[in-house]
Amino acid sequence: MDTGWTLGYARVSTAGQDLTAQTDALVALGVPMERVFTDKGMTGTKRDRPGLRAALAACRPGDTLVVTKLDRLARSLRDATDIAAELTKKDVRLNLGGSVYDPTDPVGRLLFNVLGMVAEFESDLIRARTREGTATAKVKGKLKGRKPKLSPTRERLLVDLYRAGDHTITELMELFGVGRATIYRARDRAPIAASTDLTLARVDGEHEA
Repeated sequence: MDTGWTLGYARVSTAGQDLTAQTDALVALGVPMERVFTDKGMTGTKRDRPGLRAALAACRPGDTLVVTKLDRLARSLRDATDIAAELTKKDVRLNLGGSVYDPTDPVGRLLFNVLGMVAEFESDLIRARTREGTATAKVKGKLKGRKPKLSPTRERLLVDLYRAGDHTITELMELFGVGRATIYRARDRAPIAASTDLTLARVDGEHEA
């Protein structure tokens, strides 16, 4: 009989984003709320996160660590495989949105690596688009002045910057000359890229870098 604990980990990239969707999903997957570890305002490309450190330290042999998506745990293939190896060494199972990762299964390992590469690619793509978009907008002067509405191009750029998590809401307000409500409306209108991750569609919540 399995006597191990079930623990959860949730992360959002910016302080303004909400963890509720992830924590609710973790509870639905059997994680007691008091055993959910979180990081807020931390990108997945940063391995040294207080909540993640605490979650890994709390795991004991026979336990299961649950995340809603692999990219909540790591945004690079190397970090994802390192964390998975650390958990396996400690005899701790990794549950990705309801599917338990089995490092002894070749197909399972392949799928895990594919998901890790996808998470890393998405992170690199957002950073590249953000750098290019910001540089182009500065050259053309598109980020200057206050306008009542955003053009489609500026709105897409705003959403990219928001999801990259490198700017606060206040900085985006100043940069684009818009109010907080305009930023949230642009975010809500923007299409959400289809995910190939092992997750439940209803727990996507806030999208981030």
